[in-house]
Amino acid sequence: MSNVIVVGGGAAGMMAAIFAARNGQNVTLLEKNEKLGKKIFITGKGRCNITNASEIEDLFSAVISNPKFLYSGFYSFTNDQVIHFFEELGVATKIERGNRVFPVSDHSSDVIAALAREMQHLKVKVQLHCEVKELLINNEREIKGVRLANGKKMTADAVVVATGGISYPSTGSTGDGYRFARNCGHKVTELFPSLVPMEVKEWYAKELQGLSLKNIEIHITDGKKKLYDEFGEMLFTHFGVSGPLVLSASAYVKKSTYRLEIDLKPALDDKKLDARLLRDFGEQHTKQISTVMRGLLPQAMVDPVLDKAGVAVDTRISEITKVQRAAIVNALKHFDLTVTGLRPIEEAIITDGGVSLKELDPKTMGSKLIDGLYFAGEIIDCAAYTGGYNLQIAFSTAHSAAT
Repeated sequence: MSNVIVVGGGAAGMMAAIFAARNGQNVTLLEKNEKLGKKIFITGKGRCNITNASEIEDLFSAVISNPKFLYSGFYSFTNDQVIHFFEELGVATKIERGNRVFPVSDHSSDVIAALAREMQHLKVKVQLHCEVKELLINNEREIKGVRLANGKKMTADAVVVATGGISYPSTGSTGDGYRFARNCGHKVTELFPSLVPMEVKEWYAKELQGLSLKNIEIHITDGKKKLYDEFGEMLFTHFGVSGPLVLSASAYVKKSTYRLEIDLKPALDDKKLDARLLRDFGEQHTKQISTVMRGLLPQAMVDPVLDKAGVAVDTRISEITKVQRAAIVNALKHFDLTVTGLRPIEEAIITDGGVSLKELDPKTMGSKLIDGLYFAGEIIDCAAYTGGYNLQIAFSTAHSAAT
């Protein structure tokens, strides 16, 4: 029986501890917070989107960075196996739009409690308020244990580092694992916020704060280069834009100044939209344009769209020219905003970047530099869209490390 230390009591850490214990190892999990799973608690708006039920091949297309590295991990512990794992632990699941898998209860606390119960059942020793300061490595480049913040040493035959990234530092993800990795000689790639809201330049974004747009399409471009196109929903905020589409699109935004274009009527091409306007205008030709546009748009969007089109809000329908109508169609189909940057990484759902995958064995998540050292979860250089994919990465890489 080997002594295994798992550093970090989040999704990857708890899963690694469970599978290492199921494999007959003597496992100790060290967590610096006062409780387990603080980041799990807030995922999926507190509902915990544990995985995605798409075909496993589709999981790879949802991984933004380094999907090929996850081939072995995803097939060793699949999304179906994750669902079965939680069902066996008493967490009934359901599948929602986009194949997102949630607990039937809609409570992330049920997921954390199930993992904690299983660790207790397997006699995993969980130590809370226990901060690791450094990893202990001998001259032969073998892991020997850890040194705690209080100076105490703990010996181990293997250490799994599952400390997360640097997003949501209030949950304990303060980058400790990157420091451990660098001190061991590992390269850590550049770290970016991912799945994070965007800031925009235009004045009306702040005026639209709180407005949610559904069934729209967004396009992100860098000059003439298209980076992202997707259909769904988004939200205006006091600093810019957020919501599912924007969070996913943020994975492609690595610098400032991009063009975000919103198609407010993706179901209609220019010709059909023009015909719709003609019909609406014909029925209400004595009214002002701003009044008639409320039949097409949320009221808050009317003024910004007309501003884009260069049409005064008090213009009578009978005065609208063909050129102005074409400008309105263009504004509805190509409502553009200037992205000036991302919100701080502290507000990101995940960290893009991490321990270089060139120095890890994809089958075991073991370090190629230090014998007995493993990494799992957000700390490695893999990131995915929202939809349960990032927790799947955490669970699959933890399973690989543990087994």
